[in-house]
Amino acid sequence: MQPESIEEFARLAGYASLAGVTVIIGGLLARANLLPQNERGEEISHGVVAFGGGVLVAAVAFVLTPKGMDILSLPVITLAFFGGVGTVFFLDRLIEQRAGAGGQLMAMVLDFAPEAIALGAVFSTDKRAGLLLAFFIGIQNLPESYNAFGDLVQSRFSPNKALLILVPFSLVGIVAALVGAFLFAGHDQAIASLMLFSAGGILYLIFQDIAPNARLDRHWSPATGASLGFLVGMIGVRILG
Repeated sequence: MQPESIEEFARLAGYASLAGVTVIIGGLLARANLLPQNERGEEISHGVVAFGGGVLVAAVAFVLTPKGMDILSLPVITLAFFGGVGTVFFLDRLIEQRAGAGGQLMAMVLDFAPEAIALGAVFSTDKRAGLLLAFFIGIQNLPESYNAFGDLVQSRFSPNKALLILVPFSLVGIVAALVGAFLFAGHDQAIASLMLFSAGGILYLIFQDIAPNARLDRHWSPATGASLGFLVGMIGVRILG
């Protein structure tokens, strides 16, 4: 069912904007560089990276995979999941060959876009669930965009240019939510397949790029950050449930 009035259209765009604005907030926090330039600051930075990884694992476990496991056949599950793994493997290798480090940004988009499509698809039938889903997506985007900013700076972008790169990604949610409302509403199998595709790509990036970058010798903050990120994901899903 598509939004039936200008008011509903505006409300859906507002929910999606709520989910996307934290992309800019996370980038601004990273741009401000509030962490001390010492070992303690490095420890906190690695903890934030791990926290974002934990949130991504929670998104895969509780948001992106359950519906597909429930309604799709095993061949479709396998094809969608490994399609995501293979696609992101190719893109990650391409970025690496060009001396880039875009894993965090890619993971954020893979997480943000399908969840925003789901937001648009469920909006017309359950606006409360739509608002809660927007809030949950926004929480996820905050550490992910913070980490993506650092990833871009490490790829030799200037801080200002890295922040500008994040700006259009904050609008991904609006576009994806409208796509979900107008094209995917009522097409549960298509949404589930898209989410499994994203889950496969995210898991590849977690173990290929994010988890190795989060590790810090003789410090507990990365493991604790990942655990807290997963906990935040569980709490968000529990609220949505």
